[in-house]
Amino acid sequence: MLVELTEYLVKNIVKNADSVTVKEFPSENDDEIIIEVLVSNDDMGRVIGKSGKIANALRTLVQASSYLQDNKRVKINIESF
Repeated sequence: MLVELTEYLVKNIVKNADSVTVKEFPSENDDEIIIEVLVSNDDMGRVIGKSGKIANALRTLVQASSYLQDNKRVKINIESF
């Protein structure tokens, strides 16, 4: 559910939505989820935003959704290719 939400939000921010890849990775902690977001180099600035505001808003929305469901901490890593 959180991966789908993250993917939906990111795809609506970037220009090239087909290049977005979002995956969930296991964490060492049972109460933590790691989500990896891959976007093209051209869209990296759009996803991060000025002073990281877009990335922080994205993390806040996904974290709020997690608290409503299973109360796990979410870590979102944004990378480019």
